[in-house]
Amino acid sequence: MSEDSEEVSTESVDDYVPVIEEGTETFEVEVEEEKDPLEVALERAETAEKEIAYKDAEIQNVRKRFLAEKAEMIQYGSMGLARKMLAVLADVDRALSNIDDDDQSPVAQGLRLLRNKMWHELSGDGVSSIEAKGKKFDPAKMEAITTIPASDDFPSGTVVDEIESGYMYKQKVLIASRVVVASED
Repeated sequence: MSEDSEEVSTESVDDYVPVIEEGTETFEVEVEEEKDPLEVALERAETAEKEIAYKDAEIQNVRKRFLAEKAEMIQYGSMGLARKMLAVLADVDRALSNIDDDDQSPVAQGLRLLRNKMWHELSGDGVSSIEAKGKKFDPAKMEAITTIPASDDFPSGTVVDEIESGYMYKQKVLIASRVVVASED
């Protein structure tokens, strides 16, 4: 061999990084190793399994939420009708307030019968009245219309009077009681 001849490298071709010179700048280009097709397929399968598990969990959550909403709609579906019927019941109560308790006329008896029948049907469907007078003020069920100074009979935070009756429909407030509350202020 001559002195000018280049020595043959023992490095493998895979480790070779060609250098491309362009002008005065030098760029190194890396040669990407080819991945084993089996490894690539396994990585893709693992990613797909994770996505499937995520989608399955998401479907289960949507299904549970849907069932909960459906159950609530079934349970509270009559709430709007109950609210309308309570408005009619309030009208009947106002009419009865103008009639003496001793009045046995057919109109008075008919109004009392109507009121009792309506209340029986509403309470059978889950409507109950909110007991307010003399109780502790509960802002979730009551609306304070006004306050009066607290006394020995009515300490601060106690409902003194009920202006309008309130009603619950199962566990939800249908109509809040409108009340007068004793207060220190």
